[in-house]
Amino acid sequence: MAKIIPLFSGSKGNSYYIGSGAGGVLVDAGRSCKQIENALADNNIDIKKIKGVFITHEHKDHCSGLRVLVKKNNIPVYATEGTMNGLIKGKCLEANAVTNVINGQVELDDMMIESFPTMHDANEPCCYKVTTSDDRKAMIATDLGVMTDVIRDAFYGVDALVLESNHDVNMLKNGVYPYYLKERILSKYGHLSNESCANELPEIIKNGTMRVMLGHLSQENNMPALAIKESVDYLSSMGYKRDYDYTLDVAPVDNNGKVILF
Repeated sequence: MAKIIPLFSGSKGNSYYIGSGAGGVLVDAGRSCKQIENALADNNIDIKKIKGVFITHEHKDHCSGLRVLVKKNNIPVYATEGTMNGLIKGKCLEANAVTNVINGQVELDDMMIESFPTMHDANEPCCYKVTTSDDRKAMIATDLGVMTDVIRDAFYGVDALVLESNHDVNMLKNGVYPYYLKERILSKYGHLSNESCANELPEIIKNGTMRVMLGHLSQENNMPALAIKESVDYLSSMGYKRDYDYTLDVAPVDNNGKVILF
């Protein structure tokens, strides 16, 4: 059985493991090399079994540990061409690193990884779906800005999903962030709110996804209880019962042993 392990999630850094006993991949490396190595070890994952690191975009909370991690452990990096250029320009990746530009999909041993473009304010950002050898599917979908039909179609038939629920709109609007930053987060190139996330979930669950984890919660403009309540309440209003029709949890800021089996 495969699993998603949210090693780190949120504005302070993001990294997810998707795989099984035979190995797996990392999606993003937004904490230090040491922190990522320790989180993998805490979950009994041998870093030598990491087949690749797939980067969604070049913002530091998704790549700050990448340069040291891949150099020290000789792990190949996968990203879109625009993101790869941004990683090198931003010094998150050395020019001589083992890199692979992903254009649609790539096969790594018994896994297929597909990329899907997102609307975030970065250089050719994307999110990833992983299909295992027994045709089980998992997807990490954060930093979306707004939901697009391309992403909605990609959700179809996914067994396990990490979906962005970044902020509570009222907390953000009444919070301490400067106006320009609030506008950026609320724009179609920013982040998905609790409400926007909740609105997408009924169709996602209707189409077969039963295991959902809310990801990339802002530590300043959200709370896990708020994010969960928004989604559970809306799903309940649409006739879906938690722990019967679906499971729902929040990806932790720091590794704490939470796992989605799929």
